[in-house]
Amino acid sequence: MSEPPKAVFLSYASDDAEAARRICEALRAAGIEVWFDQSELRGGDVWDQAIRRQIKACALFIPVISRHTHARDEGYFRLEWKLATDRTQLMASDKAFLVPVVIDDTPDNDERVPDRFRDVQWTRLPGGATPASFIERVKRLLAPGVVAGAAVAASAAPRVPPVAAGRPARPLPRLIAAAVAGALLLGGVFLARDRFAARSTSGATAEVPERSVAVLPFADMSERHDQEYFSDGLAEELIDALTKVPGLRVPARTSSFSFKGKSSTIGEIARALGVTHVLEGSVRKAGDRLRITAELVRADNGFHLWSQTYDRNESDIFAVQGDIARSVASELRVKLLGAAVAAPLTPAGTEAHNLYLQARFLTQRDTRQDLEGAVVLYQKALALDPGYAPAWAWLAYCHTRRVAGGVETTGVGYAKAVDAAEKAIALDPELAEGYLAIGNARIQFETDFAGAQEVLAKARAIDPNDAQLLQSYGHLTVATGRITDAIEYFRRSSDGDPLNLVHRKYLARALHYAGRNAEAQALLTQAIALNPRFPGLHYEIGRALIGLGKGDAALVAFEAEIDPTWKLIGMPLGYRAAGREREAQGALAALVQDAAGSEFQVAEAYAFFGQPEKAFEWLDRARTQHDPGISWVRHDPLLASIAHDRRYDVYLASIHEPPVPAGD
Repeated sequence: MSEPPKAVFLSYASDDAEAARRICEALRAAGIEVWFDQSELRGGDVWDQAIRRQIKACALFIPVISRHTHARDEGYFRLEWKLATDRTQLMASDKAFLVPVVIDDTPDNDERVPDRFRDVQWTRLPGGATPASFIERVKRLLAPGVVAGAAVAASAAPRVPPVAAGRPARPLPRLIAAAVAGALLLGGVFLARDRFAARSTSGATAEVPERSVAVLPFADMSERHDQEYFSDGLAEELIDALTKVPGLRVPARTSSFSFKGKSSTIGEIARALGVTHVLEGSVRKAGDRLRITAELVRADNGFHLWSQTYDRNESDIFAVQGDIARSVASELRVKLLGAAVAAPLTPAGTEAHNLYLQARFLTQRDTRQDLEGAVVLYQKALALDPGYAPAWAWLAYCHTRRVAGGVETTGVGYAKAVDAAEKAIALDPELAEGYLAIGNARIQFETDFAGAQEVLAKARAIDPNDAQLLQSYGHLTVATGRITDAIEYFRRSSDGDPLNLVHRKYLARALHYAGRNAEAQALLTQAIALNPRFPGLHYEIGRALIGLGKGDAALVAFEAEIDPTWKLIGMPLGYRAAGREREAQGALAALVQDAAGSEFQVAEAYAFFGQPEKAFEWLDRARTQHDPGISWVRHDPLLASIAHDRRYDVYLASIHEPPVPAGD
């Protein structure tokens, strides 16, 4: 008897062809066979019979649900849906077959889909963006002998590094975090029964960890709506506090804050972030009175598990946080925590902390102007309170981002970053961000990889599940280890902060370096679908397309890059790959003319153009100018023409990087 097919049938309305194509490409890039017909308008008996045979033989049926499918009274996709649901009548009740996905805000109770679709949990893939977690789920469902219940159980433990107990957070976020953690512990008891009951009807549902929570930006409900920086800062500190709770999965700020200002429901947010619970709240200021409200919501049923309101005068809010912490801890300790809450740290003064929160707000925008403004605010906060360690740590981060943006690239910027980070560590040795800033400086500026390893290990001991830390380990491993190990670090950083496109970009680059260009292309296509204007994504996909031998498509990608610097760097490569030599030489000359801060990329271009002498000349310039790009010199496909030149290994040794291992 022949082995049954392991193919996935993708059913969609013609209006959703682009989103369906993205899903198809992502699954195929992972090695999954997808039956994806793009000839809906052709029709005919032969074609009709072929579709029927595929639905009868496929291992999984993925219907793409959207406002378009809701609006259409007729369509061949409706026949496909009927054929699939009819087939389930012949299947065992625990057989995984239907895997509905929704590409927009269509509600779960859409009455225009088959009842069998509503019997299973839907997966939200906005615009067809397909995360690695969904791909892994499909792979598990296609594995031999897997039934729906087993697939659910397998998906309940995503790969997350162990969590270490960390330093105390600031008082108000700390007490809310403690209450949330306790509520989740209690919730794990009385919600287990509901979860077990849900499994019997979940079909191909992937279950998220029970002890997981996303912290949403707190809403600014003030009369003048002028407390956004305080609201965002409070949510950020809650995230920081909750990530220190052992066994609790907390998406990073970038992912949680991506829903700010959007009308997404709690259920949609939870599904997108892979969590069971959501913590939301508000800040309301009237005169000198400040009211902070926080509440924990169970996402799948909307039940409120815990809530608390704090009313205080703005002038003494930090002074009374200790009292709030003690009273709340006393109330919740027996019911939820079963243990006492440690005494809080002494907070900074009100004005200094407000300046710090405003600076954090600007820092997250990551533009040159906002970073300059953030530096000024951090410095003002530190002038008021020189012992405020978090302000020193984030000032260090701000300086590293300014250097990355082309400001003070001669070493002054990194010196400022290291100085601020060292002050932060001296004030609070349990502050992971300080070690992280120094580790990044050692990787990107000093190429002191042994020193970076030493200092990052200290940050890891404090907060091992920090996504930025995992990204830093990815950079370190690119420079000193195997590219396959670097991919794993970048994948874990992306899993920990799934909507942070910086993590996705570096993961895609590492895949490209490993020759896995189709996977890189699929990942970048997903990222571009989420934010087409995110800098560098079209540049990276252009490189992946060059690796796939698609020169014309690569040129189109480079032309679409919205960041002027990355476009300048990419255009010589695109013209060269497309065989347009005259334009390629002109674009290369333009890059050389404006090469300050991009010396490594000029070296890459010369190597790609087959000019080894110029390539080594510019590699030496990159080393002299401390271009951060040289940490990516090993495994670089653009440097393939010089990789076997004896000067290549000599150069690696000069920047303290080992030779590329055989077979890597």
